[in-house]
This record gives sequence, C-alpha cells and structure tokens, in this order.
Amino acid sequence: MNMLSPITRDETAEAAVAPTAQPPRRWRQGLKYGLPLALLVAAGWGLTQRDTPANAAPPMPVVTVAAPLVRDITEWDDYVGRFEASRAVEVRPRVSGQLVGVHFTDGQIVRKGQLLFTLDARPFAAALAEARAEAASARSELALAQTNLARANRLVADEAVSQSDIDQLNAKVRAASAALAAADARVRSRALDMEFTQVRAPIGGRISDRRVDAGNLVAAGEGAGGSLLTTINALDPIYFNFDASEALFLKAQRERQAGGAAAQQVEIRLQDESDYRWKGRVDFADNAINANSGTLRVRAVIDNPDYFLTPGMFGNMRLAQGGTVSALLVPDAAVRTDQARKQLFVVGNDGTVAARPVETGPLVAGLRVIRSGLKPGERVIVQGIQFAQPGAKVTAKPTTIQPKAAPAAPAGASQSPAASQATLAP
Repeated sequence: MNMLSPITRDETAEAAVAPTAQPPRRWRQGLKYGLPLALLVAAGWGLTQRDTPANAAPPMPVVTVAAPLVRDITEWDDYVGRFEASRAVEVRPRVSGQLVGVHFTDGQIVRKGQLLFTLDARPFAAALAEARAEAASARSELALAQTNLARANRLVADEAVSQSDIDQLNAKVRAASAALAAADARVRSRALDMEFTQVRAPIGGRISDRRVDAGNLVAAGEGAGGSLLTTINALDPIYFNFDASEALFLKAQRERQAGGAAAQQVEIRLQDESDYRWKGRVDFADNAINANSGTLRVRAVIDNPDYFLTPGMFGNMRLAQGGTVSALLVPDAAVRTDQARKQLFVVGNDGTVAARPVETGPLVAGLRVIRSGLKPGERVIVQGIQFAQPGAKVTAKPTTIQPKAAPAAPAGASQSPAASQATLAP
C-alpha cells in the first residue's frame, strides 16, 4: 500500500460516479452555439420594436385625374323606319284587246314614256277610219246647210222667202255644226284608243315583272275589272317613313319655333353599315297624331341616283335636334351608378375625393356627355376609381382626355340604335 497517496472508500466511489454525471458532447455543442444566437435575435427584435411607431399610417392611393374635354357636338334622335317609293304606279291597259308585244326586261330601269306593251291595233284603226268618214259626212251636211242659208238670205230682200224659212235654214246650219263637232270628237276618241294600244311608262323608275304574257286578252279598267300588266316604283328620290313619339314631335316643334323653319337634316344607316352614309331631309309630317299609338307619321326624302335603296328596306335613322352645342365629355368608365343616380368622383385642391351627381347624355367618340353637375375646370378621376372613397385623400396624377374613333361594325352585323346619340361637330 502506497503511503504517499492514500485512497479512501468515499473518494473511490465519487471517482466512479463523476464520469457518468457529465452531459453528452452533442448537447454541449448545441448549447455553445444556440444560446448566443437566441440572445442576438432577441436583441434585434427589441431594437425593432423600439424604433417602429405603434400605429403607422398607410400610404395614400394614387389615382389618375383629368379635366373634362370641352367640344362642340351635334345631338341626334334615333328612329327606325323603312324606305318607300316616292311614286308607285300600277300599269293597266286603257283599252281592251289582245296583247301582242312586251318591250322591256323584268326588273330593269325604265324612263318616262318608254314603250312597255303593244296591243293589237287593227280593230281600233278600223274604228278610227269609220269615225273620220262620219266626220267627213257631217262636214258635207254643214256645208250644204250653210249654202242654202246664204241663198235664202239673198232672196229676203225680194220677199221671195219668208222669215220662217230663214229660221229653219239657220236651225239646220246649227244642227249640222253640232253633228260635225260630235263627229270630230269621235275621231279624237278613236285616235286616243289607237294611241292607247301602245302602253308606255307613265313615270321613270324600276319596273317589276310582267304579269301578262303576249297573246293574252287584257281588259281596260281599274280594280278587279282591269288587267294589271306590271308596276313601276320611282326610286330617285326615295322616301323614308318613320314614326315619331309625341314628346319628340313637341321638342322638334319648339326648336323649329326658336330657330326658324329650316328643314331637319337626317342621316340613315342600313343594317350592314357602320356609318350613316345616306343623307336627306324631312319634307312631310302627318296632320294628326295617331290616337292608338301616340305617334306621328313623318317622312324624309333621300337622294338615290344609283337606285341602290329599295322600297321596303329597313334602316336606322338619326334626326338632328338642332345646331351644335358645347358639351363636357368624360370617359364612360368614369361614370358610376349609385342606385338610380349617376355620379363622378372629383379631386379637390387638397386631394380630397368628392362625389358629384351628374346628368349624363349620349356617347360621343367613346366619351360620355355630361349635361349638368360638373364644371369645366374640375379634376375627374378617370383611373383608379376603385381606390377612391368620398372624403378620403388621394394622390392625383394628371392626364388628358382624348376622343376615340368608333369601332367599325362587322359586315352583316345588325346594330340596334340607342335612344339618342351625338357626334363631334366638324
């Protein structure tokens, strides 16, 4: 036993227990690096909380504003109507007989006085010759009566002829004159019948198809008793008929009283057209308003030199309300609907948003007419309206309003007209 380092039982037990009480190596390394990192994160969070205010204000929304565009416009009222021939004629024979010739092509354009049909003229030529013979006989009777009267007048001075004989001779002269006049009238009548065997166009225009072929017997007269040969429609100019409401008629009357009696100008667009290319004027309004529909029948006259427009064709028409007027225009997307009201959002000088109730008008080049509720110099929100609230402040970014060209309608597309519209004045 070594006397220099004595070992007791308690020391041996402590030495045996001490190695097992130490923590594992991995746990000691995590504690070595994780604790300083946690302290660093905690310190940074404390600094952040110390420097940031408790309630930070959000940034103001940015909106685009513009002053309304001021332009002169022409306002129109829209109507729907159909074209109608300015004159329409049913061609019927004026004498009865056999149709022997047709001198036109179905559907062609004919001029006034052009030969259309020919009837057999032989019976009428014979009747004319007979009438002329009767006229010659009547003329001979008149000449004889006049000669007898002249001879009797020479014998009156010798008292060889009584006054009663003179009166009878005078009566015979007058009767012979009347008979000659009647014979001459029959000659003219038979000559007219002879002329009527050639059926000519009473007006110029587009002719329909022939209703009777050559070789058939036709009868003179109107209605069911007469034979309808064909019809002719005068197409230049052509009429456009439409019905106007009583309210629009009254407005037109007031404007006519204020501005004179100038004819109202109209523009018409066909179903497959995007622009109003047909120009005309109102030339007739009926003398009474229809009690059943409350509308007035109105007619416009349109030039149609190439006969393109046809009776029965449908069209959309716009009628000028008057002269040009100055209007405020804003993008249609800037107008908001609040229940039954229309409103715009405007930005004041201090950046505060305010809602303005307005009265709107028709669209012009993609822009909406503002009739009332807006002043020319005000700044209207045209973009970013969804970020604006009445009474809130915004950051205003200025821009300008430009009219847009109307998109062309595809060929064959039918567009329904609006209740009213307007165009920019030239």
